[in-house]
Amino acid sequence: MDLIAELPGLFGIESMANTLRWAAVIILIVVGFIGTFVPVLPGTTLIFAGALLFYFTMGMEASGLAWQGLVFMGLLYILSIVLDWISGALGAKWFGSSKWGVIGAITGGLVGMFFGLPGLIAGPILGVFLFELFFAKKEVKDAGNSTIGTVVGGLAGILARVLLALGMVAWFIGDVFVVN
Repeated sequence: MDLIAELPGLFGIESMANTLRWAAVIILIVVGFIGTFVPVLPGTTLIFAGALLFYFTMGMEASGLAWQGLVFMGLLYILSIVLDWISGALGAKWFGSSKWGVIGAITGGLVGMFFGLPGLIAGPILGVFLFELFFAKKEVKDAGNSTIGTVVGGLAGILARVLLALGMVAWFIGDVFVVN
């Protein structure tokens, strides 16, 4: 008997490492899902990180997560990022915003990132309103309508992000627990 080879099993080190990996994956996925509602947390990023951690630390074949599933989850992740960036701008455009309002929503979102949660919420809204007033030369009422569109688009973006996160989590659970 090779004592060195048996040590991890004797002291439960392998089992403890497996438990820690599972705990990390579950925490990433749960906090990631919560992050789809809370703008401060990178929701789908954490969910995808949890899937990657699971796939590469549990052993690619032994994990039960197929590489095709990982690719599909990656595509959902990329789609969630794209929707996050453009949802407010699309909402503003739908409610009659000019190109200046759309540029204001994007600019406000980028500037707002540096001011935490309040900036993430207020940035695109203020961006549309101010750009519509000063660059598009719209009246306050028309600029306000464009701003309402930004809010509606942002809420639609949150809903889409939640649905994509649910898809990622469901795919992970299905691939790991149901298919195998």
